[in-house]
Amino acid sequence: MQTLLTSAQMRQADEFTIKNKPIASIDLMEKAARSFVQSFLRDEFDANQRIAIFCGKGNNGGDGLAIAHLLLNNGCENVKVYVINFSDKQSDDFAINLQRLDESRCKKINVSTVDDLKNMKADVIIDAILGSGLNKPLAGDYEKLAAFINEQNKKVYAVDVPTGFPSEGIIPAEYNGIKAYKTICFQRPKINFFFPESALATQEYEVVDIDLNEDFIQQQDADFYLVEETDVRELLKSRKLFSHKGTYGHALIVAGNADTMGAALLSSLACLHTGAGLTTACIPKSGLTALNSLLPEVMALPRDEYTRIENPAKFKAIAIGPGLGVSPESEKLLESLLATNKPLVIDADGLNCLADNQTLLSKVPKSSILTPHMKEFDRIFGEHEHWWDRVQTAKVQAQALQIVIILKNQFTFVCLPDGKVYINPTGNPAMAQGGMGDILTGVVVSFLAQGYSSAESAILATFIHGRAGDMLADDNAVVTASEVAKNMPKALKAFQ
Repeated sequence: MQTLLTSAQMRQADEFTIKNKPIASIDLMEKAARSFVQSFLRDEFDANQRIAIFCGKGNNGGDGLAIAHLLLNNGCENVKVYVINFSDKQSDDFAINLQRLDESRCKKINVSTVDDLKNMKADVIIDAILGSGLNKPLAGDYEKLAAFINEQNKKVYAVDVPTGFPSEGIIPAEYNGIKAYKTICFQRPKINFFFPESALATQEYEVVDIDLNEDFIQQQDADFYLVEETDVRELLKSRKLFSHKGTYGHALIVAGNADTMGAALLSSLACLHTGAGLTTACIPKSGLTALNSLLPEVMALPRDEYTRIENPAKFKAIAIGPGLGVSPESEKLLESLLATNKPLVIDADGLNCLADNQTLLSKVPKSSILTPHMKEFDRIFGEHEHWWDRVQTAKVQAQALQIVIILKNQFTFVCLPDGKVYINPTGNPAMAQGGMGDILTGVVVSFLAQGYSSAESAILATFIHGRAGDMLADDNAVVTASEVAKNMPKALKAFQ
């Protein structure tokens, strides 16, 4: 797991590296600038295009000055630096790089007001104005400068973080910072890059290594962690000789209604293709023909409005909710499963039943897994204006209830009972279709049936579900839920 740090912790990592490597801070800045330039030139190598670099007078601006010098040395002839003189303060490393720039052939313009930029012409803009650590919206001259840069409608590359964008914490709905095409950040992505509101500030980001002390970073006390392929490889267990269907558990999926059998079929399909030894779908009798026709490997437990699950202990894992419908009967069925005190996977209408009857929430067994999207989450835990607050609530509730909450989004947040949040980086917009949540539920319950813990099941399911979709998106503009389910065996095989 890659430890994600706050801006304050990243400054500590800088200081630790400088002290213990040892390396002078100006040389670390040079290394960061070199890494930025290598990435930038892979995208934008054109010796004739005009590059405008906006530099504040702190260390972010110092990075920008070093970047200007390196671009000139790499054959970019039309580089112009705009030094933003909105403050008298300047960092020592900025001053050193400014002197170096003055001794070079780089063109430099001092900017005291936005009016000084009326004759600016550029094809590409590099934002090195303020950097990380900002905890309030831009105001005054900085707000005017950001508006001016945005109005140019040019590609903007941000150095480490777009000016005006908070590295962590609430992202204002009325974001007034610089809107970057791409952010090239140092050593770690900013925590807020994984929140949906970050799309206002940067279309994409790339992390470049600047040789900060990784041991120090990984040892920091953090709330957020980024799941990596190596983590998935370590967690996944290979299927052994002499194993059999009983080795990989029996999953029960309570799902579907007369009008929504598709959800039950999709969840069952995903459970099957993720490797559960046995899969049983508890569905209405009206769905038996569809189940037997499409998924002959899945057993059926017919359900009517009076059904209770007899002997639930015989199932290694149970999921409830996809397409179930919200009704008194569904609520009673959920309540009966909660009473077994066996960890459940609760999704869709199972979550809606919890929202309608909040007294059931306290009865959710420990180590259960809830898989809400934004609206389902807010129905249960209250409305949230910002994703940061929503994730904070998920952290608190996962701890209080001792459950796992999978809060679904482009980057899904897996909130564990210990207060840690694991961010899943896989998945893509091609998967933005109905049924993907049903697939995820089937994948989660399949891993749970195979003997993985609730935390492991949530982390593995979100990562491999997204990877299965990524593999399909390499050749397809749109990916359907059933295709993702059927691609799960290939995605699993890629980690063996």
